[in-house]
Amino acid sequence: MPEFNQISEASLAYFKSILGEERVLVGEQISPDFGRDELTFKPVMPEAVLQVETEEEIRKIVLEANAQLYPLTVRGQGTGLVGGAVPIRGGILLDMSKMDSILFLDEDNLTLSVEPGVLLQDVTAYVEARGYFYPPDPGEKTASIGGNIATNAGGMRAVKYGVTRDYIRGLRAITPTGQPLQVGGNIVKNSSGYALKDLLIGSEGTLAIITQATLRLLPLPKESISMLAPFSSLNQAMDCVATILKSGSQPVALEFLERQTILDTENFLGKKFPHSTSPAYLLLSFDGNSKEHVDQEFAQAAEICLSQGALDAFIIDTEERKSTVWDARGAFLEAIKASTDELDECDVVVPRPQIAEFMAFAHSLEEKYQMPIRGFGHAGDGNLHVYVLRDGIDEKTWQSKRKNIMEELYQKAFEFKGQVSGEHGIGFEKKEYLPLLAGPEAVELMRGIKAVFDPNGILNPGKIF
Repeated sequence: MPEFNQISEASLAYFKSILGEERVLVGEQISPDFGRDELTFKPVMPEAVLQVETEEEIRKIVLEANAQLYPLTVRGQGTGLVGGAVPIRGGILLDMSKMDSILFLDEDNLTLSVEPGVLLQDVTAYVEARGYFYPPDPGEKTASIGGNIATNAGGMRAVKYGVTRDYIRGLRAITPTGQPLQVGGNIVKNSSGYALKDLLIGSEGTLAIITQATLRLLPLPKESISMLAPFSSLNQAMDCVATILKSGSQPVALEFLERQTILDTENFLGKKFPHSTSPAYLLLSFDGNSKEHVDQEFAQAAEICLSQGALDAFIIDTEERKSTVWDARGAFLEAIKASTDELDECDVVVPRPQIAEFMAFAHSLEEKYQMPIRGFGHAGDGNLHVYVLRDGIDEKTWQSKRKNIMEELYQKAFEFKGQVSGEHGIGFEKKEYLPLLAGPEAVELMRGIKAVFDPNGILNPGKIF
């Protein structure tokens, strides 16, 4: 890892000349929130927080940081779960939250141009009010679009619509050497050279600083319906998933839920879930432009579930019922966090047929280590979220057990030919597991790509590998 310098008084004065006094934060002006994300255990504080508003400001700051060898970490809303936006080498934290403008809706090309600090929930509200649809649907709706792009966030609608990468037409960025970069654009096809746009998506702020994104939109579906199916076991539920997907049915979301997580959420929200007495559930949604189409999809999936052991197939077809169920699903992480004093997450991807076996293994670790473990995930694409809960044990025991459980979970994912992360990235919390699942050869290629973009290693150092 490169040797960095502390920020000089001369550089601070230069940054203030660019941004003004009020947008350069140092010392006690810096909130502890800037030193952590949603799951980082101990804050690591930057020397300075620079609150940028324009691409030109970013370019000037990056040129100075590269010339003086200052580490520079980019932060959106700090909702990540692996320390990706935590400035672990100190230096500069570039706060992008003020770059939050929706720039241009191109209705002919079905695209929306935005700055990176725009919140996902604001994009969704803006386009849906105009009859359009931005499909990526990560659970944290207050995340920034830049953060979603940096981690290639997925979410519950990925099984039908794909992930963030599938809805980025173009990006503007500043490289770590201070050069403006335009990749992709307001076009549908592009076979011109290497896919640099797709390389930046999911790079966790290590290759360039995104300053503008052109998002692909779809027409807003006119109808939607959901279904909740309780099962006597997760094995039964997972067997059903394969049959549903092979039937030609296209659920928008296909989630699996476990009873304890539902109970935690009921306590957290103070609302009853429609059903919470079964060990396992599938939660499905369907959309389309006609009621006949979504009703047919629902009926087909319900028939499959009931024929393969579902105890019932509850229809969720009113706005009130949809809100009750999907608001609860969206609150799962917050509910689990509220039920304990600290937790760690395994955001792993395994082949769909191995979901039930992986979750059974996770619960065997619960017994082995006498530690509470919660889980839920996207049954349609094999992305699982497994949480280890501290529940008041002492720091030394917590760190030891947490590490052992994580190592066993990722080793099991390796046996299943899975991957470390489905949508949250690697950051610094999970980087020790990347060579295990991606392989050392792939990691070395990543290092080489990083060196080409960032020869001095200033941008988000210490992340991914």
